[in-house]
Amino acid sequence: MRCGLLGEKLGHSFSREIHGKLGLYDYDLFEVPPEGLDAFMTARDFDGINVTVPYKQAVIPYLDGMSPRAEASGAVNTVVNENGRLWGDNTDIPGLGALIRRMGLDISGKTVLIGGSGGTSLTASAVAESMGAKRSVRMSRSGRGGAMTYEEAYCTYGDAEILINATPAGMYPDTEGCPVDLSRLSNLEGVIDCVYNPLTTRLVLEARERGIKAENGLFMLTVQAVLAAEDFTGERMDEGTAERIYRELCFEKRSIVLTGMPGSGKTTIGTILSRRLGRSFIDTDEEIIRRAGMPVAEIFGRYGEEHFRDLETEVIREISGRQGAVTATGGGAVLRRENQDALKKNGIVVFLDRMPDAILPTEDRPLADDPSKVRRLYEERLPVYRAASDVIADVAGTPERTADAILEKLREL
Repeated sequence: MRCGLLGEKLGHSFSREIHGKLGLYDYDLFEVPPEGLDAFMTARDFDGINVTVPYKQAVIPYLDGMSPRAEASGAVNTVVNENGRLWGDNTDIPGLGALIRRMGLDISGKTVLIGGSGGTSLTASAVAESMGAKRSVRMSRSGRGGAMTYEEAYCTYGDAEILINATPAGMYPDTEGCPVDLSRLSNLEGVIDCVYNPLTTRLVLEARERGIKAENGLFMLTVQAVLAAEDFTGERMDEGTAERIYRELCFEKRSIVLTGMPGSGKTTIGTILSRRLGRSFIDTDEEIIRRAGMPVAEIFGRYGEEHFRDLETEVIREISGRQGAVTATGGGAVLRRENQDALKKNGIVVFLDRMPDAILPTEDRPLADDPSKVRRLYEERLPVYRAASDVIADVAGTPERTADAILEKLREL
């Protein structure tokens, strides 16, 4: 079988990896510009395709039939070639529904705001209606296509309980975008971002900081892919397939970011983890040294700590887009909030908590070159380390045992 994903730009996509884990057929990425869509769909040179932005509505005129849920939503994300006849389905609908249920959100009787006016927003509206929402309101910058402007929605439905982002805002490579001003929505109970790359979008991060349940679209993507595979093959997948693949993807795609005091073992433990997992290893201090052409102590001596921190932020910003790496950060990396946010885009932050009495002061660490400095630094930074971390690992035994403990904790998440 020849299957794949149709879209205009697909550098962000995980679909090939998901379908590869199913192992049922070849799966390619078909990057087609708008002017090439007619030729691609007319040729019908595929057995089954998934469809992503901006073609979820544009493919409909080429179809010979659609499922009831595709007709109801007015959007198609799955097309099957049945002996030359094209049949369309919308597996995003059950995918999004599964994500909402997995989050434990009850949207019945509530107002759902949906960012976007394209095919995914139509899917979100269909899901909200099927789950008993009081109303669903689509928002867009222009307010065209039956949508309100964001400003109109803030003023009229500022008390909405659920927000679904169905726009590509914040998606790789433009990861700084945030489509909605959460400060204008004071009653939110849940935020769903259909974007899944980066793994933690700015919208999800800001929602969690406000104490709001928030998830990205990776589980939705996985569920819809498994259901699309059933459309392609005509075979039912084993129960739990989507959950298994989702958990595998989360573990594989999340970078492991080690933070903690100078001398806590970040480089040593990080090297062990990268070797065991077969992942690349990044040491931010070493990258700063390489770029500056001088040791850390010399950077501090010549230019001061602030200059070093600026270099550190630059490095962290650049590496934050990488997925599936092991990263050892400098002892003060998480002191800047912007660094914390960048590291959490695709990483899970592990605080290596080593008692100051067990840390050996060295001359190449300007802020921790004697025991009194080490203890004072530990006491000052401990609240920040704890607040910035997703996992805390006590460093008391050998580096190998600490690495074992970290992996055990990560696999339980």
